[in-house]
Amino acid sequence: MGIASEKEWAERAAAFLKHKIREGEITYEELAKRLKKHGFKTESEASIANKLARGTFTATFFLACLAALELDGVALEEI
Repeated sequence: MGIASEKEWAERAAAFLKHKIREGEITYEELAKRLKKHGFKTESEASIANKLARGTFTATFFLACLAALELDGVALEEI
């Protein structure tokens, strides 16, 4: 793995989440409901779609999505 730019990391993180959401057959609406259980009370289907489209979101959002998607043992190589 070469040295990635910040933009490349953002794109990879967003692509990873989108892939895992599709793979789990989870809608953005369902993810928003799950995120509420992890303390993200203001997330909506639209806000999730916007964050993933832009590729800009906080590390806490990323980690909460991993928890909400019940992903354990994610390897950096997967991202």
